[in-house]
Amino acid sequence: MSQAAAPMSIGERMSEAIAVKPVFAVHLFGQTVTVTDTVVATWAVMAFLALVAWLATRRLKDIPSKPQILVEAFVGFVNRIAEENLGHHWRSYAAFLGTIFIFLIVANLAPLVSPVGGFGFEPPFVIRPLTRDINITAAFAIVVILTVIISSVRYKGFGGFLKSFAQPKAIMIFFNPMEYVIKPLSLALRLFGNILGAYIIMQLIEAVMPVVMPPIFALYFDIFDGLIQAVVFSFLSTIYIAEAIE
Repeated sequence: MSQAAAPMSIGERMSEAIAVKPVFAVHLFGQTVTVTDTVVATWAVMAFLALVAWLATRRLKDIPSKPQILVEAFVGFVNRIAEENLGHHWRSYAAFLGTIFIFLIVANLAPLVSPVGGFGFEPPFVIRPLTRDINITAAFAIVVILTVIISSVRYKGFGGFLKSFAQPKAIMIFFNPMEYVIKPLSLALRLFGNILGAYIIMQLIEAVMPVVMPPIFALYFDIFDGLIQAVVFSFLSTIYIAEAIE
């Protein structure tokens, strides 16, 4: 008879929890592209949000139902924030910023619906926060900074965009270009570090005190922190775009 597997140490459990695992590989033009669990989870979140958007908007009425009221309230909230920060350009960016905001909320709070094991039961799968993967947060940050650059060129012209590097003094031409590296780097690392740190803390709490404490601490580390990071990322993205189109 085979011996039962020895229980994992806390270190092994942490490594298992934060690891980004390959799911399958795609071979294209002699190159192998590895698709990880966070990429698959990202596709799942995209499909979920697309389905929710379709269900919420397929039968809009003049006298809204409760789901329609919630959707309209969210859209109104995003539009109001965009208008306050972007002025009369807000319509061009409200959908973009709202999509980032709602995606990050779902991505950060997804572990709340993960199956929970215990008393000999092992869940068939575990949902972990997508943004614990630096590749996911870096992709979001790159999209934001590309939007900032394109917006600056669109509203200032290419010449105006180049002139902005020398403002307010000509000496700043050596420093202003660094913003286009520092801004996306700070966006990516802030989101990645906060979500990964909170997730590690929750794993430690579950390993040491698995019965009572996890639901209490989850109110902050899973829910509050996830919401705050979505707000911070979206708000900073809005500010960066506003600076570009002044």
